Amino acid sequence: MKKSRFISLRSLGMVATLLIGLGCMVKTEKKAPETLKDAFEGKFYIGSALSANHINNQSQASMEVLKKHFNSIVAENNMKSGMIQMREGEFNFEVADKFVEYGEANNMHIVGHTLIWHSQAPRWFFSDSEGKDVSPEVLTQRMKDHIHTVVGRYKGRVKGWDVVNEAILDDGSWRNSKFYQILGEDFMKLAFQFAHEADPNAELYYNDFSMAQPGKRDGVVKMVKNLQAQGVKIDGIGMQGHIGLEYPTIEEFEKSILAYSDLGVTVMITELDLTVLPSPRRDMGADIATNVEYQQSLNPYTEGLPDDVQKQFDDRYKAFFKLFLDHHDKISRVTLWGINDGDSWKNGWPVRGRTDYPLLFNRDNTPKSVVSELIEMAANY
Repeated sequence: MKKSRFISLRSLGMVATLLIGLGCMVKTEKKAPETLKDAFEGKFYIGSALSANHINNQSQASMEVLKKHFNSIVAENNMKSGMIQMREGEFNFEVADKFVEYGEANNMHIVGHTLIWHSQAPRWFFSDSEGKDVSPEVLTQRMKDHIHTVVGRYKGRVKGWDVVNEAILDDGSWRNSKFYQILGEDFMKLAFQFAHEADPNAELYYNDFSMAQPGKRDGVVKMVKNLQAQGVKIDGIGMQGHIGLEYPTIEEFEKSILAYSDLGVTVMITELDLTVLPSPRRDMGADIATNVEYQQSLNPYTEGLPDDVQKQFDDRYKAFFKLFLDHHDKISRVTLWGINDGDSWKNGWPVRGRTDYPLLFNRDNTPKSVVSELIEMAANY
């Protein structure tokens, strides 16, 4: 009996050793990620902006890329106030509804963009029947009605909102928009308060371009601290990533990530694209009102990118994603501003009629070589 028991225990030990060995083999042979969203899982969401063509499924190949590689979406234009409420009290949610429904059907993190923005707000928002500026009370009520209606419609469905867009200039001062002219700095506080009232569980963000500029950095930090001192809920800051081959510097971009994170909010890299084209002047920012006359010298790559420029492009994207990975504990989302190069607004800004290559997928929806390098970088991080 004793001998039999000894053999049994030894057999059990051999089985345990075998199982451990198999476990090690399985762990060692774990399949490497093949998509961006899988490679960055556990670090941050990887997102894309969708146009009306995408939302209406007019580009099925692009949508297949979206489903394969991305897990967060934001509407490029179709949730802006001028699109949703062109005339007072007349809301058109047709495309916005499809956008949210698509995100839900595909289990994606959904971001609303944007509630208050000077650039694509309808003119009636600020004017009375005689064309004069409305009173602060009237503008406040119009903001409240708009935000409550839009945010309330998607309560519990949209995870976070760009509440205010582009309100601070590069030198840190306030943009002299109609919102600012009529309400002063209070328009910022009111917008966040109304959004919180409409959906207390939604995350609320401030979003802006040129966020690596020291002057803008200081101005945004001051603005957020002022909101926090008043008890206003603000959960995150979106750093629009409209970058070039030479600007901004990685060092200044990193300083801004750290400065915004130190406010106790999450940082998001929003609207990411990398232009390879010559700039009419250094660091154009991203003000869509800018329009520069076409010159052939500003559109040099109509037939594709030379190898040396492609290498610069790849190296630049890898440098920025390494920065994002180094600070993944502070960054919750990185969103590309479009799916493929043909989608990009950079083909028409700041010079109309150019051919740019700012995104990670070619015009035929094939991945650029840097995509596999980013996947490998993230997987091995």
